[in-house]
Parts: sequence; structure tokens; C-alpha cells
Amino acid sequence: MTGPALFVRYAFAPNRLGYCGPADAGALLEYGALGRVDNGFRALARQFEGAWPQLRRIAAATGTADPLDREVVEAYWIGNRLLDRAGDAGGGLPHHSFAVFCLYPWADLLDDERSTAQALRVLDQCRIRWGQVMADTGEQVVVESRPLEWDGLRLLLGSPRQETAIRGFDGVDLIEPLAPGDWVSLHWGWVCDRLTPAQLVALRHYSAHHLRLVNERLGQRRGGRAGISGPRIQ
Repeated sequence: MTGPALFVRYAFAPNRLGYCGPADAGALLEYGALGRVDNGFRALARQFEGAWPQLRRIAAATGTADPLDREVVEAYWIGNRLLDRAGDAGGGLPHHSFAVFCLYPWADLLDDERSTAQALRVLDQCRIRWGQVMADTGEQVVVESRPLEWDGLRLLLGSPRQETAIRGFDGVDLIEPLAPGDWVSLHWGWVCDRLTPAQLVALRHYSAHHLRLVNERLGQRRGGRAGISGPRIQ
């Protein structure tokens, strides 16, 4: 799979909902289906104000000429060895989970009970999650995954639960048929891709890293809770 095709698989769901990226989500999906890259696609990708700077950061730190190189795109959305060469002094890495937990404002709203439920929902749906396939009906996929929970002090992963996600839109299906037991990545109710064992390990690892960072920051803000450790991810 090319880097642009992989980018579309992960970026399309929030773009379709109007949260980020260009106004024409259909054009993005068409590029993903065709798997090609040209100046038109690059113009669309640059409109992702969260993802594009991080792709450029990874590429620059690793000496990669193209921010849409497949390994660079994988590093941002899933995680791989490139991230360890592109971190900052505070421990943050240019991974999507860093943006969701540490840059976006939602984690700071968890302490306000008027906004806790909404903030938690956005954090859970916006992060790249992982789930195990229970059934693939063709248009939808039943998966078991662990949702984010807020215990009043920290974010952690809850017990596994089943949910339904879509695997295509407007007659365009970017992912091959899935089998029970497969592991997949999820973004805003959309199945992004089938995960290899190595990708599953990486996604868990980098997600856990940034959950620890945000829990430490939230603890410090409450006064001296910096020693709170992050949740164990399995």
C-alpha cells in the first residue's frame, strides 16, 4: 500500500465528519480508492492542520524526502521506529495520540463535570483505537475494543466491549474482507485497516506513552500528582 492510500484510510473518517482537512471529503476518498498521489492529493493532505506538520517533522528528523512516504505515514497514525528519532524534550512524539491527548484541549475539560462526558467521547473516538473482529457483515464490522474511561483522576482503558464500525462509504470500500480474530484500527467509527502483530504492538505502545504523559500533566495541574502512572495496555 502506498503512503497516500494509508493516509486516506486513517484521515477520511474525521474529514467526512467535518472535523479536519479539506471540504471535499469525496475527493480524498477517491484518491484513497485509486491509491495514487499527485499535486492534487498533496494539496488535500496539506489541509490537515494537525497531521501534515507532524508528517513533515517525522520526515525531516529521519532524512526522508517525502512526508507521504509510507513509513512516515505509518509512524504518525500507528507508530514505528521513526518516531524515536523525532521526539521533543518533553517526551512527546509526533504520533496521533500525542495530538489527541496532549495538544488538543479535550483532556483539560475532563475535570469539569459539565463537559466530562463529551470530552471523554471525543478523546476516545479521535484516538486511533484497536479492536478484534467478531464479525464482518460486508458493510459493517463488529469489533471488541477497550474504551477510554475517566476515574476522576486519570484516563485509562476500560473493560472490552463490542461495538459496530463501518468499513466503507458511498460504495467505496478501502479494506479487504476481515475474519473473526483479526485486529483492526478504528477512527471515529470507521475501520481504518487490518493491523499486523507488529503494528498492534506499536499502536499500543505509543498510545500508552502519551496516556502516561497526559495523566502526569493532569496530576501536576491538580497539585503534586505527577507520580500517577499510566494504564497498563493489553
